[in-house]
Amino acid sequence: MRRADRLFALVQLIRGRRLSTAAWLAERLEVSVRTVYRDVADLQAQGVPIEGEAGVGYRLGKGFELPPLMFTVDEARALALATRLAQQWLDPAMALAASDAMSRVLSVLPASVRAEVERQPLLIAPVGLEPALGQRLQALREAAQARHRVTLRYVDQGERRTERQVRPLGCFYWGRVWTLAAWCEQRQDFRNFRLDRMEAVQVEASVFPVEPGRTLADLLRRETGHSTWR
Repeated sequence: MRRADRLFALVQLIRGRRLSTAAWLAERLEVSVRTVYRDVADLQAQGVPIEGEAGVGYRLGKGFELPPLMFTVDEARALALATRLAQQWLDPAMALAASDAMSRVLSVLPASVRAEVERQPLLIAPVGLEPALGQRLQALREAAQARHRVTLRYVDQGERRTERQVRPLGCFYWGRVWTLAAWCEQRQDFRNFRLDRMEAVQVEASVFPVEPGRTLADLLRRETGHSTWR
């Protein structure tokens, strides 16, 4: 990587996080920590408002703008491929947003790069979520974002039918299967539900509070110890 490209990438990395350590930056840029220290000092001397210090971490001060972002051929290929995956396996609203974002990226790429993106040999087969499942995913995602309780009619792996009121926390994709991570009001514990086993989903008007011990972060911490997937 040319030094000018590395300095540009360094600013991008620092701008994308609240605090970036020199060790993390060095790993991402594949250089030594000493090189990161030197590059940061050079950028600061040129007027780039990088705040922080060695041994603590760096962040970018407010009001700093970079010139319009440009992508390499491989970066553009990766974005295009990710967008095509999104169109097949995300809910309709997110798939449309991903497609619109990719259209903006393609519109500013040089013609040669755009042609390389369109010629890439990695293709996505036209299969994905069934329309009903996509709508269900969108309803659950939006409920989790707005913290609306949800009532589920669910069939578990033993073919038992239950009705649960849950606090939706997040949706996880496992490769052809989506699951909902939730706090179950009946069980007073975290539970995970496969979307393809849901017979009905009703989003309630009530908003659940953020309570310690019942959040997505709490679930993820617990999942490092054992699994609660049903």
